[in-house]
Amino acid sequence: MAQNIKKIIAQEYIKCAKDPAYFMKKYCYIQHPTRGRILFSLYPFQEKVLHLFRDNDYIITLKSRQLGISTLAAAYSLWLMLFHKDKNVLALATTQATARNLVSKTMFMYDQLPKWLRLTAVEKNKLSLRLKNGSKITAKSSNADAARSEAVSLLLIDEAAFIDNIDETFTAAQQTLATGGQCMALSTPNGIGNWFHLTWDKAESGENSFLPIKLPWTVHPERDQSWREQQDSDLGPRMAGQECDCDFLASGDTVFEPDDMLFYEETYQKEPLERRGVDGNLWIWEGVDYTKSYMVVADVARGDSTDYSAFHIFDIETCTQVAEYKGKLSPKDFGNVLVGVSSEYNEALLVVENANIGWATIEQILERQYSNLYYSSTSQMETVESYMTKYERDKLVPGFTMSVRTRPLVIAKMIEYIREKGVTIQSKRLLGEMRVFVWKNGKPQAQTKYNDDLLIACATALYVRDTALRLRQQGMDLARAQLSSFQNLNAKNKAVIKTVGNQQNNPYLIDNGFGKEDISWLL
Repeated sequence: MAQNIKKIIAQEYIKCAKDPAYFMKKYCYIQHPTRGRILFSLYPFQEKVLHLFRDNDYIITLKSRQLGISTLAAAYSLWLMLFHKDKNVLALATTQATARNLVSKTMFMYDQLPKWLRLTAVEKNKLSLRLKNGSKITAKSSNADAARSEAVSLLLIDEAAFIDNIDETFTAAQQTLATGGQCMALSTPNGIGNWFHLTWDKAESGENSFLPIKLPWTVHPERDQSWREQQDSDLGPRMAGQECDCDFLASGDTVFEPDDMLFYEETYQKEPLERRGVDGNLWIWEGVDYTKSYMVVADVARGDSTDYSAFHIFDIETCTQVAEYKGKLSPKDFGNVLVGVSSEYNEALLVVENANIGWATIEQILERQYSNLYYSSTSQMETVESYMTKYERDKLVPGFTMSVRTRPLVIAKMIEYIREKGVTIQSKRLLGEMRVFVWKNGKPQAQTKYNDDLLIACATALYVRDTALRLRQQGMDLARAQLSSFQNLNAKNKAVIKTVGNQQNNPYLIDNGFGKEDISWLL
C-alpha cells in the first residue's frame, strides 16, 4: 500500500514538473476577491498564456484589468522554483509594496501545497521566499541597481508602464538575463512614449526579442458587452479604454485628447513634398505663394546634446503648416537659415523665442538686417496700444518672450486650436511630440527623454497669430480710422488750414514730443 502511494506521488510529481497548467489546476489555491480560497481553475486564455510563459524567454503582456495575469505569473514563479534548482525570481514594481503583493500570492500558493509537494523553506518573510533547492523569489521596487548585483533567472515586472525608471533597471538586468534568463513585463497601458509602450511597439514590429501578448477584456469568458458598458459608466470612457481595451491612445494623462490626435493623423498627416538640407531636416509641404502672408516661428535649442532647434512656417490666413525644421545648428547658422526661409516666404513675420541662447540667433538676424522681425511689448498686459509703439523702441524687445506667465497661455492656446480643429498640422514629427506631451504635477511637459521643440514652436505660432497679430490688426484699423478722421477734418476745414512759411499742409505730421514725425507709415 505504501509503495503504491509512493508510486502515485512520484507520478503526480512528474506530471506537475512537466505541465505547469496541471500543477496549478490541481494543487494551487488562490484567494479570490469574492469566492475566497479556491483552486486556480485556469480559463482557456490563461492556459494559453501560461504555455507562452514557459516556452519564451522575453514576453511583454498588454492586458486588461482583472484578468488574473499577475496571479498566473505568481503561480508560474512557484512552479519554476519548485521543479528547478537555483532559480532566482525577481519581482519588480513601481513600489516595494506592489512588488510584495505579487510575492504574497506566491507564498499563499506555497502554503496551501500538500506536504509531499512543498519543499522546505529556508527563508520566508514578507519580501522573499527561499527553498532548500536554492530557488527563491524576492520583491523589490524598481531602480537601476535592483537587478545589477545578482544573476536573475526570471525578471518579473508588474505594471511596467507605470515605472518611470524601468528602462534603467532592464538595461542593468540584461547582462544576467543574457545567460538564459527570462523577462516578463506585464501592464495595462499608461500613455505612449514610455519604456513599456516603446518595447511593445518594437515587439509588434519584430524589432526586439519580446513576444507580444495582447489580452483585451473580450478574452474573459465571463464578460460581455453589458459588463463593458458598465465600465464606461464606472470609470469613464477614457479610463475604460485604458483599463479594458488596452488602448495606448486612451491611456495616460496626455495634454491633447486621443480622439483629436487620431483625427489629425488620419486627416492631415502626410509626407512632405520636399526634404531640404544635407540631413533632410527641412520638410516642405507647400511652396511659397506670393499672394499670401506667412509667419516663421522658431524655438532655439538650449545648447545641450538632447535639445533641437526647430521652426514652423504657417500660412497666417488659413493657419496651415506649410514647412518645418528640426535639427541641430549653431545659433548663428540657425539665424542665417531663418533669414533665408523667411525671405523666401514673402518676407514672412519672423518670431524667435528670445530666452537664453535665443538671443544669439536674434543678434544674427539683426545683423542681417531682416526687416520683418517680431518684437514683444515689455508691457505686462497685451493691449492694442502695446502693439502700436513702432516708434517707441524702448517699449519693445526683439523676439517672443517665453516666461512663467506666457508659457501656460501658449500651451492653452494650442490645446484650444487642436480641440476646435482650427489648425492644419501635416507633420508626423510634430504629432509624435504631441503624443508624448503629458501633465506632470499639473504642468504640461514632454515625457522623460522626449523633446517638445516642434510643439513649443507650433504653440507659440498659434499664440502669436491669435493675440499679437490680432491686436496689431486692431491697432492698424484704429490708426486708419484716426487718420481717416484727420482727412475728413481736413476736408471740412480747408479754408482754415493754411501753409505757414515753408511748412507743407500735411495732416499726418505730428509732434511726438521729440520733434515732428510723419505717421503716414501707419497706412
